[in-house]
Amino acid sequence: MTAQIRVLLVDDQPLIRLGFRMVLDAEPDVEVVGEAADGAEAIARVAAIGPDVVLMDIRMPGIDGIAATDAIVRSHPGTRVLVLTTFDLDEYAFAAIRAGASGFLLKDAERHELVSAVRAVHRGDGVLAPRVTRALLDRVSGQGEGARTASGPVADPTSGLTEREREVFLAIAQGLTNGEIAQRFFLGESTVKTHVGRVLAKLGARDRIHLVILAYEAGLV
Repeated sequence: MTAQIRVLLVDDQPLIRLGFRMVLDAEPDVEVVGEAADGAEAIARVAAIGPDVVLMDIRMPGIDGIAATDAIVRSHPGTRVLVLTTFDLDEYAFAAIRAGASGFLLKDAERHELVSAVRAVHRGDGVLAPRVTRALLDRVSGQGEGARTASGPVADPTSGLTEREREVFLAIAQGLTNGEIAQRFFLGESTVKTHVGRVLAKLGARDRIHLVILAYEAGLV
């Protein structure tokens, strides 16, 4: 039997937590193991129960979702954080991604989108649509392209990659899914997954979102 994905719900609105719980508890491979109403409680709950995935609201009283995400990712690198936002270009959500979140989800997402997002971050994928990836690139340096060229890009992180791994890395940085990468390079999806895993390991990246940031900071996209 496949181990269940253990999820912690963090939101200051009880009804929102209840809605997410009802959806996730209906899935055979997902288990809601706890709830928290603010960032401080979320940090404490993660330390106590060690969930696989945290659904994290951004705007909460006291310690907000950004600070909580940073604290959780630093202390518990095995726990993935999926931030919740009202708007798809919410700058608070982008700040949370910089703090270590594996992506973000709109609060009005469809049931299947919520479940798919939880499963995706659990297996190490990032949850960002290509158009959101492009918006993320504009915010990584705070001021877009101008800020990056002012200080100069960092060293090329791909020097230790094979040619194919570099191609896959750059495709990820452009927001392509595994299926799209497979089509571009005429590869099987299982082969793409293998390459993605090797790229993540060689670059010491936590997930695909981290790869996007590395590529941008190196001036490769």
